[in-house]
Amino acid sequence: MRRVISARARGVEPRAFTLVELLVVVGIIAVLIALLLPALGGARRAATQVACASNLRQWALAAHLYANANHDYLPRRGYGHLPPANVVDVQNPYDWFNALPPTIRLTPYGELATQSRVFRPGGHANMWLCPAATDADPTHNFFAYGMNMGLSVWSAVYPDKITHVGPPSTMAFMTDGRGPNCSVWPAADASKPYNPALRHSGGRTNVAFLDGHVASLTGAEAGVGVGLPPVSSGVRWRTPGSSWPGPP
Repeated sequence: MRRVISARARGVEPRAFTLVELLVVVGIIAVLIALLLPALGGARRAATQVACASNLRQWALAAHLYANANHDYLPRRGYGHLPPANVVDVQNPYDWFNALPPTIRLTPYGELATQSRVFRPGGHANMWLCPAATDADPTHNFFAYGMNMGLSVWSAVYPDKITHVGPPSTMAFMTDGRGPNCSVWPAADASKPYNPALRHSGGRTNVAFLDGHVASLTGAEAGVGVGLPPVSSGVRWRTPGSSWPGPP
């Protein structure tokens, strides 16, 4: 049988890595990490945007289910430019955050608020939360998404009908929201808290339209810092013939 003789037994000392060789290996690993991190970050941001778009698509579906069960009427938009800060502010059953959840077997927001169970960023993923949302004011109610403030305004006797708001493929229904406000509206002053939130890659916001599709728009395309974009842009916020003047 052939004997296996170790290098030490043959009088040959095993060769260890030199300091230079170790530094070269460490350097290569560092370069690989530097190359991979941006790709991983980009993939994470893309996954977040997709998850958010999925949430908005489901809210748009809920709007259709609600309209089908309520003679084509949409839910009310909730408060306008002011945030519904307290528990009593979120109890109206006709506001979107209470009217839509039962159609998709979710608990109405008013009930969650009464039980101190409002979902906030950092909690488990669900339809109420955009994965990229942040909460700057935990003392108020939190809405990761907001309904178009120009739809079903409370100053109108009746809410809007889904069949009477013009082409549903261009009517904005819901977008990323900044937190305190339950409804959104693009303002020329980008600091207004009711503007859509630009929290996705490249400073973009997800917008759900009434036909159910969701688009990723830049701030200018959505009207943030610009005001209402022209109808020719393919994004409408105001319903045909609306007399609502917009937020003050």
